[in-house]
Amino acid sequence: MTYNIPFPNLRHMAQHSDLDHAFLAKAGFLVGLALFTIGGGGELIGHTMYGSLPAWENTLFFNLEVIGLLIGFFSPFIFGIVLPLTE
Repeated sequence: MTYNIPFPNLRHMAQHSDLDHAFLAKAGFLVGLALFTIGGGGELIGHTMYGSLPAWENTLFFNLEVIGLLIGFFSPFIFGIVLPLTE
């Protein structure tokens, strides 16, 4: 008995993805760097122009810096080392 498979490519699916690991590692690092720069620059410019900033703005800029550092450091390791080794 023969079955018609409507999607013939499903039978021979590849075991790897077509991710551009180098681009994702570089783009992730640049996104992290941009977030860190916006957070640090916003905090410096805000304190220079307005003196004391409200607590929510200090928290926002600090969180941008921390998230930027995390993305900037871990993105190259994840997309440049870990994912290519797991394929």
